[in-house]
Amino acid sequence: MTAVLTTPDQIARFRLATLRAALKLEISGMKRSRGPSVYSILKKEGFTGTRAAVLQQLNEQLESFDHDQN
Repeated sequence: MTAVLTTPDQIARFRLATLRAALKLEISGMKRSRGPSVYSILKKEGFTGTRAAVLQQLNEQLESFDHDQN
């Protein structure tokens, strides 16, 4: 199935969902091959705390996106 993301809100939500998936992998021990860690990217965007706390904040942010869509 193909999804078309046309609005800035849809693109932002997809980006956060992708970062959440990468952060989950980072928490489990996997690393990115190059560039900054997902954790550091999210910290630059204003998320604070440990990796687990940032993941929780990210989940809450995505839930608020979902509630705003409905």
